[in-house]
Amino acid sequence: MTTDAPLLLARDGAVATIRFNRPGALNAIDVPMANAFLAAARELAADKGVRAVLMSGAGKGFMAGGDLGVLSADPKQGAADLIGPLHEALRVLDAMDAPLVAQVHGVAAGAGLSLMLQADFVLAAEGTRFNLAYVNIGTSCDVGASWALPRLVGMRRALEIAMLGDTYDAAAAERMGLVNRVVPAAELEAQALALAHRLAKGPTVALGNLRRLMRGSLGRDLAGQLDAESAAFQVCAATDDFRIGLNAFFDKKPAAFTGR
Repeated sequence: MTTDAPLLLARDGAVATIRFNRPGALNAIDVPMANAFLAAARELAADKGVRAVLMSGAGKGFMAGGDLGVLSADPKQGAADLIGPLHEALRVLDAMDAPLVAQVHGVAAGAGLSLMLQADFVLAAEGTRFNLAYVNIGTSCDVGASWALPRLVGMRRALEIAMLGDTYDAAAAERMGLVNRVVPAAELEAQALALAHRLAKGPTVALGNLRRLMRGSLGRDLAGQLDAESAAFQVCAATDDFRIGLNAFFDKKPAAFTGR
């Protein structure tokens, strides 16, 4: 089914798929898309049946960044109208237990690359091009790039990517740690969906605590991180999945986690 909606939200069991849907503009984010992204994030956060989220882009690329037409018409207001809902959507997704997978092809540039960096797992098609791009139009970054990039590639390489505005191919992106792995374009959708379903079968509360522990670790000293780990373990120990995992271990069989 085709639709003119700027974002398509679908379910495949416990996996929710967010598909950015402005293929004629390489999915450049305009205000309706930014608002739709926030609405989708809130809908998914309220649905306890969602155990993994997959992001993808319709057409020839994942996302070319923000819609420069919005910014050129009124730079300050346009930036506020785009950044506000995008950043709030990321806060909502970050607070969820469900892991976030990005399925990337064609191009990931500007806000598209920033958004990709927020995913827990990134699968990229061969031939994909990556460029943070903000410096090329005379601005700094948004959508969490300055938070994610140094954590993924280190400060020295993050500054290079951000300040030179160069384009990288998929092999370079994999070497630097921008993506988890590069796959043939014809296999991208199937492999990304399979990964999302694998994650959706996991102990969802534990996965959520793991992603928050890892993301918060660089902001704490060792004592603070140990406290955070202890608190998270106590949360996980109270779940049904912890008991399921223990029983499966002693019974020497795979655990069938429920996400609770």
